[in-house]
Amino acid sequence: MMNKKFMAVVISLCMIFGMLVGCGNSDNGGTADNGGEAQDTETGLSFAFCTNTLNNTFQSSIDSKLSELCKENGISYTCLDPNYDLNKQLSQLSDVANSGYDAVFIIPVDSAGITSGLSEIKEAGIAIFNVDTAVIDEDLENFVTMFVGTNAYMAGQLVGEQMAKDYPDGGNIAILDFPSNESCVDRVNGFMDGLGDNADKFNIVAQQDGKAALDESMKLAEDIIIANSDIDAFFCINDPSALGAAAAIKAANKTGEIGVYSIDASPDGKQALLDGEFTAVAAQVPLQIAEYAFNEAVKYLDGDTEISEKKVYLDSHLVLEDEAKDSIDSWQ
Repeated sequence: MMNKKFMAVVISLCMIFGMLVGCGNSDNGGTADNGGEAQDTETGLSFAFCTNTLNNTFQSSIDSKLSELCKENGISYTCLDPNYDLNKQLSQLSDVANSGYDAVFIIPVDSAGITSGLSEIKEAGIAIFNVDTAVIDEDLENFVTMFVGTNAYMAGQLVGEQMAKDYPDGGNIAILDFPSNESCVDRVNGFMDGLGDNADKFNIVAQQDGKAALDESMKLAEDIIIANSDIDAFFCINDPSALGAAAAIKAANKTGEIGVYSIDASPDGKQALLDGEFTAVAAQVPLQIAEYAFNEAVKYLDGDTEISEKKVYLDSHLVLEDEAKDSIDSWQ
């Protein structure tokens, strides 16, 4: 009887110990939502990434890169994902402000809607690095240490220049845009300027909001193709939109007849380029954004607080087949 009681006590203690171990979070560089609490690490530094969503390989690649860099440098790391819910993001920003982080990287759900959250973090003395999508200019000036993103205008310009080369006599084109996002507006403006002297030769038969999404863009593209049997090409502001256009073109048995021009160069976009579904794609550079912003945050916290450039735009480039093959499984 005593042996059974003794064994029961031992088993209970083991279970309690196991539960305690299992409750630990992956703060030593692993991505985790630990309730917004900064953790002790060998450097004593803790970083948070407040993204707009992780349901996209662009944002998740930034998360992975920041996590990797923090782990390599002994910095605590937490990622908070509101999944495009502004109210949830504001709550997460408030948690960050109250939890002792040293720096936070932010992609806003709504560029104009997170002023109160930025203000809280600034008042807490936490350095703010705005990445990918810029907040409004006033908030950038008042609260943000530095903005780092891809040169969206340049990406659009490169694609426009390529289309002008591919269609020297012009043609009928459609644009699938996303006007609620400042970066996507910049891409369209760059694209139009990239057409250059040939711009007057292109007839825009439709310009519609594809919401940067595959399904929505596919439906729009299907309708555009039906209404415009002589359409020559689509310009799409990102790979999901372009993949939607490509799917609509395939359904109409017109792959290779209608061009698809995109911006992103995600793994899926590179595959579409190699498969002949995309005509051209310009790169966004999320891994470079993460690395640049991380290095600037470390320098800033190490005492180098002089910021020479408030806004940093990293160069885009056209991704050709060789690069697509060499980096098919990753961003750049």
